[in-house]
Amino acid sequence: MDMVVPALAVLVALAVDRWLGEPPVRWHPVVWIGNYLGWAGRHVQAHTQQDLSGAKDLKAFWLGALAWIGGAALVLIVTMGLQAGVVWMAEKGGWILAALFLGLLLKPLLAWALLKSEVQAVEAALSDPVSGSLQAGRERLRWLVSRDVTNLSETQVRESAIETLAENLNDSVIAPLFWFALLGLPGAALFRFANTADAMWGYPGLYPNNGLRRNWAWAGKWAARADDVLAWLPARVTALLLVLVTGAMSLAKLRAEATRTPSPNSGWPMAAMALGLGVRLGKPGGYVLNGDAPAPVANDTVRAIRYASNAVLAPVGIVFIAIILIVFGVAA
Repeated sequence: MDMVVPALAVLVALAVDRWLGEPPVRWHPVVWIGNYLGWAGRHVQAHTQQDLSGAKDLKAFWLGALAWIGGAALVLIVTMGLQAGVVWMAEKGGWILAALFLGLLLKPLLAWALLKSEVQAVEAALSDPVSGSLQAGRERLRWLVSRDVTNLSETQVRESAIETLAENLNDSVIAPLFWFALLGLPGAALFRFANTADAMWGYPGLYPNNGLRRNWAWAGKWAARADDVLAWLPARVTALLLVLVTGAMSLAKLRAEATRTPSPNSGWPMAAMALGLGVRLGKPGGYVLNGDAPAPVANDTVRAIRYASNAVLAPVGIVFIAIILIVFGVAA
């Protein structure tokens, strides 16, 4: 039954995500991670340069790296202890209880239901026949993206929402499950730590600190690269899952489109979604994916959510079949 516990835990986590959603903020481990990164980031930022000269700031780089490593170590220690408790529980014959407990621990590291509802909310804000408006769509999109939404057109708002759905399908679902399959709860937690750190620290620029504008470019390099490394293979797995559920497409075309984005990873699920939907996606002033295709319309958001849902269900089906085979194999 050793393999049944983590397999069943995945089903428990996704069921809880579907029916109960996110835990309260005060009990959410990703919120705790964000609080640590905010606290550590303020201390690191106080020692960064005050200009955008482009000069190397190795002090800021190593301070950011040490703060990242310290936080990652804490995450690993805590989750390794929790996983040891799950193993002890399973060894005492309570494998069902162990699977339930592990699933509850895994759930906060996944956020599929929240992602889906937020993308649906953007489309509803754009398309509602009574209260829908471009401004409402922009404001709702602001919850999902870090880019400036002030001057986005309706098409650009919709493109941004679909892109975010594809990118975060990897970051919030497939990648945590991938690392959970390889390294258990510590693997999933480490990925979410790295992904959150990249979101909070990985963007260069001038940010205020104690009345001064500090350059964050070097302080966040470690966090950005760590996320790139940990997301590299899962991003491609996510793209292949989208290829599977949307129908056959040229892998050469997928590769060509994916490399149009500056990120080594996010372009893969976004390009797979653009090609699968047969629409153009892009970032104003940045990149265009599947540029010869038409712009997305409201129904394309619905289709994108359906494809992403099926991409989540594909590994779940594999897990379910694995449980059946293991259980019947043990019984035999």
